[in-house]
Amino acid sequence: MSHPARLFARSAFWRPIFALALLLSLSVTVLRAPDARAQDGKGRTVTIVTDTAGLGDQNFNDLAKRGLDRAEADLGITPKVIESQETADYVPNLTQAAEQSDLTVAVGFLLADAVATVAQDNPDKQFLLIDAVPTQNDEPVELDNVLSALFREHEGAFLGGVVAALMTETGKVGILGGQDIPPVERYEVGFVAGIRSANPDVEDPVITYTDTFGDPALGREQSLALYNQDVDIVFPIAGATGIGTFDAAKEVGEGAFVIAADTDQSHLGEEQQLCAVTKGVDTAVFSAAEQVVNGEFEAGVLDLRLENEGMGLVTPGDKVPEDVLAVVDQYRQAIIDGAIEVPTTRDELEDFEPVPLDALPAATPEA
Repeated sequence: MSHPARLFARSAFWRPIFALALLLSLSVTVLRAPDARAQDGKGRTVTIVTDTAGLGDQNFNDLAKRGLDRAEADLGITPKVIESQETADYVPNLTQAAEQSDLTVAVGFLLADAVATVAQDNPDKQFLLIDAVPTQNDEPVELDNVLSALFREHEGAFLGGVVAALMTETGKVGILGGQDIPPVERYEVGFVAGIRSANPDVEDPVITYTDTFGDPALGREQSLALYNQDVDIVFPIAGATGIGTFDAAKEVGEGAFVIAADTDQSHLGEEQQLCAVTKGVDTAVFSAAEQVVNGEFEAGVLDLRLENEGMGLVTPGDKVPEDVLAVVDQYRQAIIDGAIEVPTTRDELEDFEPVPLDALPAATPEA
């Protein structure tokens, strides 16, 4: 796994998202594979605080729990979970977690304000915030006890868009969004950019938002509406709501497919899932826990992208043909090399010039 480049202050990726270049001077923490130097984590407690979708979402919160379980198995930490039932729970839940833990993990963009409040009240405790930097009144704040894991969802989603563009039979694909927040927007925009680049004959996706990450029944209903518009591939970016997309695909039957977000969800529908755009939430949780165990915790930003495997694309079930995977690999390398700068916002997408396969740089022969 390659190291994250120290791009935070310079990269155009960060500027439109958080406008932090001049406000924060943050080190970028390096992700590591399991470290033989890791000290015995016994006596250390790591607590994750979920968003309101909670465990069992088959997605984002479950990924964080997977990282916690790995930290228990490999590092010997004591794991704890506090599930949030409503947004008003975030501050008290984080406070409880901080009181009982060496590391508190806040799972999701929607906890950014609460983390800022609780981290300032507990300056001797350490926090990992997934998908955001701490904020107060919508403004980022610099805190020396908070590590933020930020993902380039748009890079992984671009590859998912390439698969969709090359595999749709109807020429129409769909996106089911949860809440319209920056990480979801990055997924959406990257997916559209990948489609436009790989196959200009495919229409822009039909997009619908449910405004929730926790309603599989609504996800099923809205996904059926997409499939009923001649869409044959749906990309759910909706947490537990996206479970309903698999239910809808099963109901529609042959020819209805899903591209999963965040993690492999083939257990929800092996025949329906084409591929999954993966997001290393579990890796970020484990890495932060390892830092705490080793006494090496650094506040700052984890820059998670294709290059360091913080984002990726997997194809369990082998439904994606080898020729399509070859194209995906060409686009992946072009993004890593900087030949393609994937847009991060809808405004950037308007100015994005699609990059057809024949416009990609020639592959560099291996030495």
